[in-house]
Amino acid sequence: MYKKVLVLSPHTDDGELGAGGTIARFVEEGSDVYYAALSGCEMSVPEGLEKNTLKTECRLATKTLGIPPDNVILLNYEVRKFPLNRQEILDSLIELNKKIEPDLVLLPSSNDTHQDHRTIHEEGIRAFKKTSSMWGYEHPWNNLTFTTDIFIKLEGRHMENKIKTLGQYKSQDIKNYFNPVYINAWAFTRGTEIDVPLAEAFELIRLIM
Repeated sequence: MYKKVLVLSPHTDDGELGAGGTIARFVEEGSDVYYAALSGCEMSVPEGLEKNTLKTECRLATKTLGIPPDNVILLNYEVRKFPLNRQEILDSLIELNKKIEPDLVLLPSSNDTHQDHRTIHEEGIRAFKKTSSMWGYEHPWNNLTFTTDIFIKLEGRHMENKIKTLGQYKSQDIKNYFNPVYINAWAFTRGTEIDVPLAEAFELIRLIM
């Protein structure tokens, strides 16, 4: 059991997509879960919607997962330009480490091809490597490959919570990877690999015991 878990989400929704079932299980088991999104993706909001739509949806989503509102941090880095703000992002992550002191950090995997995700992976390692265990979550649509080092067994209720959580992102429901059929199939695939009904998998980046 990890006492304090920090979910690093480059954009609102990344953490829930990659680790929503695991987050639900951690919350259920009593971990103090924190969630930090580095961008509300104002420049990517569908036409006709308010610029803060994704931040509003993120607050609803994290509440659905059971994360206390005071544990949700929403920052304002511009989407798709994280590499240009690498030092400022590192400074923000170091501040999060000082404030939260997490035992475990969930962040994008080492093989994520999105430039913002790669920046959070790389700067996350710099910020947390001496203090926290780190697991990389998968985004199959971004990963050329993925190392399944860690499997978290999930129950149906955890996946139901994940799907309900993702359903809060109504502005994103046109994306195939938000489809509940896909989300369940993904968990079923990972579960099959360890002979259980449902699971999520992670890359082991750092383990501190």
